[in-house]
Amino acid sequence: MITDSHSRRYHGFAIALHWILAIALVTLFILGHYMADLPFSPQRLKLYNWHKWAGVTILLLSAVRLAWRLTHRPPALPQAVTLAMPGWQMQAYHATHGVMYALCFIAPLVGWAYSSAAGFPIVLFGVLPLPDFVSASKPMAELIKPWHEFSANALAALVVLHVAAAVKHHFIDKDGLLDRMRPGVS
Repeated sequence: MITDSHSRRYHGFAIALHWILAIALVTLFILGHYMADLPFSPQRLKLYNWHKWAGVTILLLSAVRLAWRLTHRPPALPQAVTLAMPGWQMQAYHATHGVMYALCFIAPLVGWAYSSAAGFPIVLFGVLPLPDFVSASKPMAELIKPWHEFSANALAALVVLHVAAAVKHHFIDKDGLLDRMRPGVS
């Protein structure tokens, strides 16, 4: 594992992946809720394809991010933060990050399975056909669909919690924790 014990900030590559995924996840969540209520139309089909392409892209970026994280130790939490944070908050901090990582894989994979079961294969960027996870089956699609919605909503809720904690640390605690992941801060 590569470490930099002198650094208080995340590596630039980790920061870039974090913010690219953050923007992509928020955009995809909003798009998913918007397109689900549209009547059947060419516009809705186009948005569904974009949603699937973005989901696969998030899946791939999540794999890159996880590989980076497994091979590059993050900077240690500042001592002031670890001393001030109660044990339950530290546990919540680690659990939230772990579950967010898991849901960055679960939500797109379940969405891919739903798309397969619904009989709509994913053709990445309209060029590369991806294999179906399951055979087309309307009853299977109906079973899978709520799990995709649940995993996406759970991820969104954890993102809101994550942002709230970062804002609290930055504006209330003023402990510099957010600066470790902020772009352009030295």
